[in-house]
Amino acid sequence: MSRSTIRNVAVIVAHPDDETLWAGGTLLSHPLWKCYIICTCRQSDTERASKFNKAVEIFKSKGFMGDLDDGPGQTPVEEKEVQRVILELLPKRHYDLIISHNPSGEYTRHLRHEEVGKAVIKLWQTGRISANELWSFAYQDGNKTYYPRAVGKATIYNALAKKTWLRKYSLIHDVYGFDKNSWEAETTPKAEAFWKFIDPNDAKRWLDHLTI
Repeated sequence: MSRSTIRNVAVIVAHPDDETLWAGGTLLSHPLWKCYIICTCRQSDTERASKFNKAVEIFKSKGFMGDLDDGPGQTPVEEKEVQRVILELLPKRHYDLIISHNPSGEYTRHLRHEEVGKAVIKLWQTGRISANELWSFAYQDGNKTYYPRAVGKATIYNALAKKTWLRKYSLIHDVYGFDKNSWEAETTPKAEAFWKFIDPNDAKRWLDHLTI
């Protein structure tokens, strides 16, 4: 569907700031979208939660947070638990568009990103999330040889206007409070890319291929 006809959007991410790093420019560029931003981790982290809520306010969206384990050891979380948290947080309705993590992640590597990306595809493919389209983040870091960058050959690739990127960077630096020399600030992509799916079965086949 045309971006001009998209209205109801679900953004489903693992952490506060993921919505900004990987899709912030896209959200800022579509002020008419009615966005529901779901963050599956860090609800009990009052500092991060407060910053997330401020970012959501700037995006003129609604935000919902969960508390999946997010310890430094990255202990795997069962797929059913990730799905349960997503379904518990996400308002039950039909969405024009879902935006979420790549099942392979955006960089090397964070397990929660991968788990959320896989869970979203399976929930969509089995009809437990209703949506017309899925956009999966399309970034790569060359196995840590460079900061994550948008994949040029992705279905959707948008070089951000300077003004839009500066607003996005301000969210990372001023709202989330990351120092200019931090990984997050250095990463903040100046282009955003997504793999687009309109058939959930195609997305599931893609997922199966990635996990072979």
